[in-house]
Amino acid sequence: MSGLSPVLLSIAVLLVMFGSDLWVLTDARGRARRGDPVSVRIGNLRVETPEAWFLGCLVLWVIFMPLYLTATRRNPFVRQS
Repeated sequence: MSGLSPVLLSIAVLLVMFGSDLWVLTDARGRARRGDPVSVRIGNLRVETPEAWFLGCLVLWVIFMPLYLTATRRNPFVRQS
């Protein structure tokens, strides 16, 4: 087998995901300090604090990461008007 082993590849993916989770936490804290907090409400679910964003990304990265990028207008897949 050439390239990375499946175990190393899995570890690399997890490290990238955790790194992006830490970036979300840092970015959300900075926005909150500047008076521009990131807040999303979907039905009864409300995500407002940097810690909530971090935990959401940590547990459900595939949902919360794109949601955070969209809420901060950074999602490259959403057309800006």
